[in-house]
Amino acid sequence: MTHLNNPIVDSFQPPNSSGLIRELLGVMELAKLLVRLPQLALQPRGTQHPVLILPGYGAGDGSTTILKIYLRLLGYRARGWGLGRNIGAVTELLPRVLKRLGSFSRRTNQKVTIIGWSFGGYLARELARERPDLVRQVITLGTPVIGGPKYTIVAKSYRKRGIDIEAIAAEVAWRNQLAVLEIPVVAIYSRADAVVAWEACIDRVTPNVEHVEVKTTHFGFGFSPEVYKIIALRLTQRETTPLLPSSGDFQHRKIHRLQRRKAR
Repeated sequence: MTHLNNPIVDSFQPPNSSGLIRELLGVMELAKLLVRLPQLALQPRGTQHPVLILPGYGAGDGSTTILKIYLRLLGYRARGWGLGRNIGAVTELLPRVLKRLGSFSRRTNQKVTIIGWSFGGYLARELARERPDLVRQVITLGTPVIGGPKYTIVAKSYRKRGIDIEAIAAEVAWRNQLAVLEIPVVAIYSRADAVVAWEACIDRVTPNVEHVEVKTTHFGFGFSPEVYKIIALRLTQRETTPLLPSSGDFQHRKIHRLQRRKAR
């Protein structure tokens, strides 16, 4: 299945810049979070399962600090990616994050849950695609799985900078077809998102994906009590999985072999 020349996908449009005023409402999520924190603290406890949290484009670990603290409160080994600001360069970032993922998994002797906000969710999916033997599940927050930046508010600025977003969209579609994403994915999205077109967050390819709609803004994903509760519940739905040999190494080699073939 391909997203290219798909009449449904072709009808997608990036959010109108006039809707960005709604993103200011994202600060209200923090107030709601403080009010509901006692209730959220009563969610099922974790068992020191490792959770790697990836920030969105242009952001760093500071943007996910509250989520990290909350998950640690529940008993998870939650950590940020430790790579500074997310510059959005997939080819540069992916090998570095893969190394962090492998190290985290070896230290805990468990598969890792990866939570990615926006572009961080795209990286999370690619990590799981390349090393399914290291990943238990992926949870994405407002992540475009179609088109890369094409159906986001930054599409216009990309074009002005001379960046070929159609080529990026084609690359995203190619990677989606390269290898089936075996790992369970929870895709959290919002129709009120004024940064990413919510339609682009719907995964029509991955067989084991759960879409969960919430009422928040794009910037509110990181502070929404509704999102926090969903994450807490999904983390407890899957028992801790020991790190065992699997077909992941073969899959990893297969992906890189196909990438080299495409580069020729």
